[in-house]
Amino acid sequence: MGYASWVDEVAVAIADPVRRHILTMLRAEPLSAGDIAQRFTISRPAISRHLRVLRDCGLVRDELVGRRRIYRLDPGPLAPLLDWLTGLTTVDRWGRHLDALETEVYRTRRERRSRGPAEHRREHTA
Repeated sequence: MGYASWVDEVAVAIADPVRRHILTMLRAEPLSAGDIAQRFTISRPAISRHLRVLRDCGLVRDELVGRRRIYRLDPGPLAPLLDWLTGLTTVDRWGRHLDALETEVYRTRRERRSRGPAEHRREHTA
């Protein structure tokens, strides 16, 4: 699976609020599927489908302990998505800095024009 499709798969997985809540619960501690299902009003089969989506994209790992399947968070697959998101915010931050610089350049030019050439020369010779 390519980088873009992996990022897409993880993004789709965390787009659902139930799955995000499951990830938040698993951040605190490993839980069985039954323990997770008890914390929701939706059916156990629905929780199982959500867990399958999270497992398929690697965000959770499961382990059979006796008759119970224990789920643990694996945040590793979030790293490429985080890198992609960081890239977006970094570009935006530079864009804001460049916009501010452009505004300052125009403001300075306007001030110099409004003062006139004689005052501008005095400023540079003083």
